[in-house]
Amino acid sequence: MKSLPLAPGKVAVLLVNLGTPDAPTPAAVKRYLGEFLSDPRVVEIPQLIWQPILRGVVLTTRPRKSAHAYKLVWTAEGSPLAVNTRDTSRALQAAWGEGITVDWAMRYGSPSIEERFKALKESGHERILIAPLYPQYCAATTATVMDKLGQVLEKMRWQPAIRTLPPYYNDPAYIETLRARTLAQIAALPFKPERIVASFHGMPVRTRDLGDPYQSQCLETARLLSEALGHEVMVTFQSRFGPAKWLEPATDTVLEELGAQGVKSVAVFTPGFSSDCLETLEEIAMRGQESFVEAGGKAFAFLPCLNAQPDAIAMYSHLLGRELSGWVETPSADGTTI
Repeated sequence: MKSLPLAPGKVAVLLVNLGTPDAPTPAAVKRYLGEFLSDPRVVEIPQLIWQPILRGVVLTTRPRKSAHAYKLVWTAEGSPLAVNTRDTSRALQAAWGEGITVDWAMRYGSPSIEERFKALKESGHERILIAPLYPQYCAATTATVMDKLGQVLEKMRWQPAIRTLPPYYNDPAYIETLRARTLAQIAALPFKPERIVASFHGMPVRTRDLGDPYQSQCLETARLLSEALGHEVMVTFQSRFGPAKWLEPATDTVLEELGAQGVKSVAVFTPGFSSDCLETLEEIAMRGQESFVEAGGKAFAFLPCLNAQPDAIAMYSHLLGRELSGWVETPSADGTTI
């Protein structure tokens, strides 16, 4: 009997972020939104009701508007989210060397989870750590990564061993990295902000009421960070979509109210996002500033995400190294082992 060739048993980490269109054009945005908004984890409306609305109204009107927003933040290298996630992967790979392969994928769009996961398996990786880069758990983000992975695995006869990165919303390494970065960013401003706002991505209230822990984890992140900073952090939620009731207070409303109330300076950061993207760069840094200033505010600062900066890479090395324990010697950010 002829035996199957055995893979060398390599170990990999697959970083996963939400997704992005391939180009800032209506056609590319329509393809992306069609995939994203068809996920029943993202829009929890029966598909028989939702799909006619999606195909008949949303995908005929929203792509052009969204494409314009994407053009405002698009870089020479491409989508900010894709570039930042790629750079995080490259930085971790450089820090760890050849003992572990680090790759990246998008849940929606490209490179897809299926494409990169299969490539890792075919290149001899028998143990793969899936790392959704979402500090707080939400079914519409973390869970849908696992849904997609399950769809990929059910087609594979020879499956690799799988581990996943848990939510790290309250991990001391994450809180300390946020604390140090926030303080450094505020110290570099030409003004002292009267208010510090932590804007998290929103979620329908119904999703919370069905048992999703996302809001509680966001509030815990903000509480821990307020304690670490020694300064109160205001919590808001952004990116509302559709007629459903969403978590409050809404970021845009709060910024308008602060400006109208006589608050002259505000700093906003987004601790639910690992990488800067459309929602941080256009919605907060551009439209958020406009809302605040038009309402009467004077000085506005958007504090960028952790992205692929050295402190973020050190934090990810710690978090991922812990999950890799037993598979490999735990790598640190400088490539040594602990």
